[in-house]
Amino acid sequence: MSHTLFLGLGRMGAPMARLHAEAFETHVFDVFPDAVSAVVEGSSARPVADLVSEGADVDVVILMLPTSRHVEDALTGEGALLERLPAGSLVIDMGSSEPGSTRSLAAAAGERGVDYVDAPVSGGIAKAETGELTIMAGGTDDAVARAMPHLETVGNSIVHVGPAGAGHAAKALNNLVSATNIAAATEAVLIAKHFGIEPAAMIEVLNASTGMSQATQVKFPQHILPGTYASKFAYDLMLKDMGIARRMADEVGFAPVTGAAFDTLSEGRSALGEHADHTEIARVYTRTTGISIDEGHAR
Repeated sequence: MSHTLFLGLGRMGAPMARLHAEAFETHVFDVFPDAVSAVVEGSSARPVADLVSEGADVDVVILMLPTSRHVEDALTGEGALLERLPAGSLVIDMGSSEPGSTRSLAAAAGERGVDYVDAPVSGGIAKAETGELTIMAGGTDDAVARAMPHLETVGNSIVHVGPAGAGHAAKALNNLVSATNIAAATEAVLIAKHFGIEPAAMIEVLNASTGMSQATQVKFPQHILPGTYASKFAYDLMLKDMGIARRMADEVGFAPVTGAAFDTLSEGRSALGEHADHTEIARVYTRTTGISIDEGHAR
């Protein structure tokens, strides 16, 4: 009996797999057996011990893996899952992969009669748990239409942004803007404090004015000003996405803001701890200037 194979059960993948299993027969796999057990317990998902026997009965593969290298390894590397999928199957990559790799994999899938859609997500763990993610889909019209029922199990805002690779491009650019907004707002708040304006007051001004952004509305009041820095999106994953956007920008030839933001936040990474949250962008500035803006002060 055909089924969906869901690979990657991390912080985002686990709740997404549970929701998908409510609508479709879903078999789940992760390199960490405990992650598989945690998803299977209390859900309709079925465990997969290894990928060697998977393929013939799979009609849809959903990947929620950390990088393009992991996706390539699963599909064309030692596991070579793509070679074992029957013609007419559908692959949906929902992680944050590199657009160039995605285009190559989509072409290889097409040669085998397999549809390929890149459908990265935005919204964080909270929206992954409620099925309210924003999804940026790349692929042919027919492939995205086939993927839509699966995407709708985890997202409530789904935009078909273009051909294969376009979804991953859009995700990287979104995260570039998100990180740059945090950095710009942090600079404004630091300068404001130097001139006698309290951080909370400056954020209130920005949120009532044209400087408003998701950074000022959510990241500052919930994570930066209280000093909790607990958005659960890693600084290193943010840098990975910004790096993808930076390489895309290099092809355009003129994107000075992109370059400055990426270089500043990359250089500031060494000032943070091992498992830094991406909202700790504010700490990079605090440690450089000595001006604290969170309630816990610089650490």
